[in-house]
Amino acid sequence: MTWPAREPADMIAQLGRHWGWVFAYGVLTLLAGLGVLVWPGETLLVLAVLFGVQLIVSGIFRLVAALASQDLTGGTRVLLALLGVLSVIIGLWAVRHVLLTLLALTVFLGIFWVVNGVIDVFAALAHAGMPARGWAVLTGILSALAGIVVLAYPGLSLLGLAVILGVWLVVFGILEMTAAFRLRAVSR
Repeated sequence: MTWPAREPADMIAQLGRHWGWVFAYGVLTLLAGLGVLVWPGETLLVLAVLFGVQLIVSGIFRLVAALASQDLTGGTRVLLALLGVLSVIIGLWAVRHVLLTLLALTVFLGIFWVVNGVIDVFAALAHAGMPARGWAVLTGILSALAGIVVLAYPGLSLLGLAVILGVWLVVFGILEMTAAFRLRAVSR
């Protein structure tokens, strides 16, 4: 069997011929970032609804898998069906109570960052031979502090996270569009 592109230069040239797709992805990412920056509150509501919808769809797939799969034992089917029902119920609740869903997600994120930071600090302090031990302690402290701030000010933290997401999407979109032009130049 013969491959159409064996050399790295051939593969890059082949990719470069399709630079328009990379550029379109960059433009869409940039527009999404601008949308988040213009409407951060609405973006958060949409994300909460999408989270609920994802849980509903996931629950339906689990229910179908519990009923349709022939490789599962009876106990596994029951557990999968229960998980599917629970996922659908939580998803419906999340879609119905969007603001509470956002608050719950923010609290869980804050708790995770605090616990993750404390574990990172203790792990770094406990292992004297750990590479970049000082950085691990620093990032652990920053993670714990960020978690405390999120727990203390969940509403402001959500808007702040939305703005950071918007800025990142704008930057990433610009980087993707730049990469598309570089791919086009390399293909010539």
